[in-house]
Amino acid sequence: MTRSLATAIGFIAVVLWSFLALFTIGSAPTPPLLLNAICFSIGGALGLIWTLHKKKLPELRTVSWKIYAFGTLGLFGYHALYFSALRLAPAAEAGLIAYLWPLLIVLLSGLLPGERLKMGHFLGAAIGFCGAALIIAGGGGAAFDPNALAGYGLALGCALVWAGYSVLSRKLGSAPTETVAVFCIAAALLSAALHLCLEETVWPNSALSWGSTIALGAGPVGAAFYVWDIGVKRGDIQLLGTSSYAAPLLSTLVLVVAGIAALTWSLAIAAILITLGAALAARASMAK
Repeated sequence: MTRSLATAIGFIAVVLWSFLALFTIGSAPTPPLLLNAICFSIGGALGLIWTLHKKKLPELRTVSWKIYAFGTLGLFGYHALYFSALRLAPAAEAGLIAYLWPLLIVLLSGLLPGERLKMGHFLGAAIGFCGAALIIAGGGGAAFDPNALAGYGLALGCALVWAGYSVLSRKLGSAPTETVAVFCIAAALLSAALHLCLEETVWPNSALSWGSTIALGAGPVGAAFYVWDIGVKRGDIQLLGTSSYAAPLLSTLVLVVAGIAALTWSLAIAAILITLGAALAARASMAK
């Protein structure tokens, strides 16, 4: 597989993640940890079928438990935080904050051995976080809702988790992509155990909620992990990071078209600032 093909495959994940917020809203009233368990069960099952088809199941036995622990916590942590954030804060605003992860990938990759942060990284970070601050402040025209602050904090947390997971995955390039199936299954079991301890069981209660939940497990919380793993391990991570900056704009556009979010000036400006900040940081990374 060529590097350019791996990068293109990785970008498929960005397209799938553009529907993450839409399907998460549609999955209500299922609580976050139960939703995690259902979606990861679907994603893990798809991965096992793929692994069996390629006859690579024996290879999974040679992978270190540390890699399995890392992947499980990364996938579980991000989505537990994301699903919780969208239950506690407006979908478009929380989603935009969560989509600071492309910017954070560039900043964190600049801290890896042999890399260094440049002025463009700091400028991009400042602009991106101005966009996040605009959302939290309510855009000046909307009333600030302190009840949504916890949701915004969780959204920022999931951005940090996914950025760290993606950058550190680069150092695990020897682990086959099929290991993602194990990550998903382990994350499903962990989510189910915590759900039984912490949440009231509320299953999807309509065709819409079941359809959204299944779509989540098959796409944004399923196939997306496998193609993203191929991209970050075999492709151009800087170019992939740059193309990922389309995610906040695409996600917001999907919510607006679906009628879940209103296209306000503050929301549009925040999306532009977050995307512009990430693009400036990526340009600094690619500059020789």
